[in-house]
Amino acid sequence: MLSITGLDVAYGRAQVLFEVDLHVRAGSLVCVMGRNGVGKTTLLKAVVGLLPARVGTVTFAGRDITRARTHERIRAGIGYVPQGHDTFAQLTVWENLRVVLEAQPEADPTAMDEALDLFPALRPLLHRRAGFLSGGQQQQLAIARALLTRPRMLLLDEPTEGIQPSVIAEIEEAIERLHREAGLAILLVEQYVDLALRLADEFVILDAGAVVRTGVQDDLRDESVRALLAV
Repeated sequence: MLSITGLDVAYGRAQVLFEVDLHVRAGSLVCVMGRNGVGKTTLLKAVVGLLPARVGTVTFAGRDITRARTHERIRAGIGYVPQGHDTFAQLTVWENLRVVLEAQPEADPTAMDEALDLFPALRPLLHRRAGFLSGGQQQQLAIARALLTRPRMLLLDEPTEGIQPSVIAEIEEAIERLHREAGLAILLVEQYVDLALRLADEFVILDAGAVVRTGVQDDLRDESVRALLAV
């Protein structure tokens, strides 16, 4: 589904990613892990086209999208939920969803009901402004918005950061359903090893902008892997 080869990414003169290789099979969930500041968010931004590749290629569903614009990647089937519960704070929950749905060239009216079925806690809040939602509710709304584009692959940047445990469980359940039941390919940036152990098929660990370890879910139990994630 997604193939990244030899990817270098920089902010101006400061290079952040170095020769990153990463592959996500159709229907699989790959967890990107690592300490703070190692390039995890930069990697997702490069995949969705918010940062250009200095060197390397990004291929999605057999198509080279290395130079494609962000909106072209979204239309190709990449959904992106950035870090920080990103919503339109002055719009209601309903308006946040409608503005995304109406921007689609061929909007599917059933997509909103499906997104709300995944996050039923949002239904009583449809007429509340997003800025007055809790962090967990905003995160659920951000994921629901991304799903309205009918993605073939979903990029999630630390969806559980700063959220109360009860809502983390709801978000984890939603990710599990999208992965196992809907067969959606997911590239997940996550700090918590225990959550990755429950969700991931495979993992990639970054350190100083480079891939230093890859493996399957059970390999996360290895002490040498956990040492790479220790603060």
